Amino acid sequence: MTATTTAEQAAPSRLQNFPITFFATSMGFGGLTLALRAAAEPLGLGTAPFRAALAATVTVFGLVALVYAVKAARYWRAVHAEWHHPVRLAFFPTVSVSILLMSIAFLSVSRQAAELLWLFGTGLQGVLTLAVITGWIGTRSFMHGHLNPAWFIPAVGNVIVPVAGAQLGYSETSWLFFSAGIMFWVILLTLVFNRLVFHDPMPGRLQPTLVIMIAPPSVAFIAWVRMQGETAGIDAFGHILLSLGYVFAALVLVQLPRILKLPFAMSFWALSFPLAALTIASFVYAEKAASQVHMWVGAGLLAALALLIAVLVGRTAVAIARHEICHPE
Repeated sequence: MTATTTAEQAAPSRLQNFPITFFATSMGFGGLTLALRAAAEPLGLGTAPFRAALAATVTVFGLVALVYAVKAARYWRAVHAEWHHPVRLAFFPTVSVSILLMSIAFLSVSRQAAELLWLFGTGLQGVLTLAVITGWIGTRSFMHGHLNPAWFIPAVGNVIVPVAGAQLGYSETSWLFFSAGIMFWVILLTLVFNRLVFHDPMPGRLQPTLVIMIAPPSVAFIAWVRMQGETAGIDAFGHILLSLGYVFAALVLVQLPRILKLPFAMSFWALSFPLAALTIASFVYAEKAASQVHMWVGAGLLAALALLIAVLVGRTAVAIARHEICHPE
């Protein structure tokens, strides 16, 4: 067998194993884009970094969506298998979350484009949330080892909806998704902590998903502030949400040295969006409460986020070149 024939056979295999988790890259870029927009005025960055990041986000999402669409067309059974995978099932809403993040970003560019993206992303998020939760509570059973913080992703997606929805005037829809997101976050938080405390440690590839615990309270804080209106201050519930974001960040920070020693996997992109969410929440609080402390916290988190995204992009490129990813599990 020639080297050319081997390469031709390997390429379809890599496409067939292209994982739904790749959409976490567009979530990471989307989070960085929104963090740069939040930092533009307080840090004097201007709009150029935000617009460049938005272009990168749209490009990354478009490329990943195109490759996954080709996979779905050629290897539908592989997509079906991912949907029935006890871990990867929770990653399907990363598609709708990425679209919702782009809708928030486009509020600063084109309100019409933002509304179209929001309507599509919200509809898809609603369908995927119902489908994923139906899968969880359906006829098949899940083992405790299947549960991990990635299960927060459907809940996080719901609390993202009001961030742009409230500003676009969709008040009732925003409250509907926010309520669903908060409820499922509390339920899943209980289940995840039970799994982490009383059962076997998570496999190495899933360890980075611990960082996802930062995202729900951070995003919920941003959504809560937007639903209260531009003139409202930070109430008690808002303080609780942001404080929980910092509490989970502290818990994760203690675990981070151990996580960073693990071999690279696409799950490491789970570090990016939660850090971005806490960064944006810090800037939002700094703006609302005129807090210099939170502004500098946001600035520090933004620097860490930019470095993290750069490292993840480089490490992903190396992994692709070395054929370390897109392998059957």
